[in-house]
Formats: sequence, C-alpha cells, structure tokens
Amino acid sequence: MTGITVLGSTGSIGVNTLDVIAQHPEQYRAVALTANQNVERLFEQCVVHRPDYAVMSDVAAAEQLQQKIQKAGLNIEVLAGATGLEKVAVLPQCDQVMAAIVGAAGLLPTLAAAQAGKRVLLANKEALVMSGRLFMDAVHEHGAELLPIDSEHNAIFQCMPESKGGRFNGFEDGGIEQILLTGSGGPFRTVDPAELVNVTPDQACAHPNWVMGRKISVDSATMMNKGLELIEACWLFAVPPEKIQIVVHPQSIIHSMVEYIDGSVLAQMGSPDMRIPIAHSMAWPQRMSSGVERLNLFDVARLDFERPDDVRFPCLRLARTVAEQGGTAAAILNAANEIAVEAFLDETLGFMDISRVIEETLADVSAQAAASLEIVLQADAAAREVAQSHIVRLKIK
Repeated sequence: MTGITVLGSTGSIGVNTLDVIAQHPEQYRAVALTANQNVERLFEQCVVHRPDYAVMSDVAAAEQLQQKIQKAGLNIEVLAGATGLEKVAVLPQCDQVMAAIVGAAGLLPTLAAAQAGKRVLLANKEALVMSGRLFMDAVHEHGAELLPIDSEHNAIFQCMPESKGGRFNGFEDGGIEQILLTGSGGPFRTVDPAELVNVTPDQACAHPNWVMGRKISVDSATMMNKGLELIEACWLFAVPPEKIQIVVHPQSIIHSMVEYIDGSVLAQMGSPDMRIPIAHSMAWPQRMSSGVERLNLFDVARLDFERPDDVRFPCLRLARTVAEQGGTAAAILNAANEIAVEAFLDETLGFMDISRVIEETLADVSAQAAASLEIVLQADAAAREVAQSHIVRLKIK
C-alpha cells in the first residue's frame, strides 16, 4: 500500500488526486490531507478517506476542524500551521507527496518532502520558480523522485529520453533540439488588448478548457502561468530558456512537445483532465487507469497553433527575462504576481495593471544570487512589500 500526503487537498489538484486514489483503494491510501481555511471540505474528505492526519494552515480553522473530528468520532490527528504541513510531508508512512498548495506557501513543505527522499508529485510550480537550484540540489542529494504534475511538464517528461525520478542525463546529451511548451491562450486569446482594461475577475476565471482555482485561472488569463512554467521547465529538464518555445494551442489536446536534433517531434496528447498526469506520476514507471474520458480525435477534428502575443500577454516577456537573469529574480516575479493577482481578485487592481505592478517591482527590488533559502525568502518578502506599495499608489491615482 502506497501512502500519499496531499498538500492542498481541497483545491482542484487535491480533489482530482483523491479521485484517483479512490479508484485504486488496494494500491493507494491518503495518510494526510491539508488545507488552508476550507474546514467544511477538508472535514468531508476526512470522513471519506480517513487519513491519519489533517492539517489546516490557519490555526483558528484547525480548531474548528478538531471539534468536527471529535464530534464525528474520527481517529484523526489535527495539526496547524507551517510546522504541521512540514510534519505530514515527511511522515514515515508517506511514500508520495502531492505538492498542490498554490503559491509560495507550498515551498517549505515541498522542500521538506524532497529532503526526506519522498516521491514528490510537483503541482506547486512556485517551489522551483523561487528556489530552483536549491530545490533540485535537495532532490539529488537526498535521493528523492521528482515527477511533474502540470500537464505541460508531465507531457515533456513523457516525451523525454528514459530517466530516473526526473533526473536527466542532460538536455544536449539526449539529442534534444528544443522544448515546445503549449498553452491554451486562456479566455482572452482573441480579445482586443484595448478591451482588457475592463476585464472582471469572473471573466478572467472562465477558462475555456480547464477547471482550476481562481489564482491559477487568472495566471492563465495573463499567461503568467506559462511564464512560470517556462522557468520551472528550465530547472526540471536542465534546459536554457532560449531552448523553450511557447506555443499557443487553443484546443489543449497536445500538452507539450519535444523536438529532437534528427527532426523528430514527440507530442503527448490527451483530454484536458488533470487526472491523467496525476495517475501517470503516481504509478510511474507503470501505467494505471485515471477515470478520464478517452480522447476522440474525430470529435477534436483539428489542432491549431499560434505564436503568443506579447502585447496582449506582457507577463510572458517578463518571465522570459527573469528566466535569463536567474538568481532571486524569479522569486521577486512570483511574489509580485501573487500580490497583484490577489488585488485583482479583490477588485482593487485592474487586469492590465497586474503586469505593470510586476514590472515595477522587478525594477525596484534588486536580484541577487539565490545562495540560500533565507536569501530567497527575503527576496520574496521584499517583493511583496514593494508590490503592495505600487498597488496602493495605483489606487490613489
């Protein structure tokens, strides 16, 4: 029986992970579930999956959950805060950790799982965006397995030469020419850029293909999600940013491609359902059913590809610049984006001002070598403060 800790079990990735676990009860068991403040949903998950531990990031929420657990007579230990998250990421009965906490909050427990030598199912791209070299060093030093859950990175992984736990022999040694990282273009792919100033949060979160949380949906609408994925791919596959081409593919059927020096292009295709990469990574190197509706190419009928529009999606340009710069620049970018997206969702910042806040924060916070986790976290904190000041200034105007 494989024990799995699900960090962020109440989000879309967490819910899909539990669905896959439930399809294979003889092979997998959820040993710990965690959430931020969604007490009701985590309690419902505890009733169904009976984990050993349940963790709420919010202390007050943990107290509410504790009362519900006791009243229901469940034998589940409730923990709270960052220490609780890190504890369940390294449990001896935990073989795999689904890292699905959104944003910088997922960095420390995900890093703890890597340092404990677990199989890390990485859906939290910020862990690599913020601390790429430190994170990859931890994976290699402690013998962890790192398997990507993002549909694009999972597709690349499947199209790469044979590897062990995400450890590749080298980009050029594998005879690879470039990575073609696909993205749908989100809900505003064909909208006149002049009209984007009036976009509402609900419009930005209405993704045409995928069902995702609101923060990630906004990142998809700005295509910052693709920029963060570019940075993540550099670390996952030991590839320089100039060897990654972003391709807009509206149907979300080809999840990414790898081009080889002999002219071959390998693509991974499938329905736009996150249970596919989740099941693939849980079972790797074997395969198992995911419960996903089979892809019918006759229904799809056509596959389209476009170049991304930097005018409509300035976040892509910012992310590529940061990927080339290195150091703590990516942590600064990520922090500014999180603050700006939160303000947009709170309706205190305009949609097109998201990239503006990020660009101004990058200009105001100096990047340096990401020599330690402390330096990365300091850059993150500084960027958040500066980004918030820019948002306040824009509100006053």
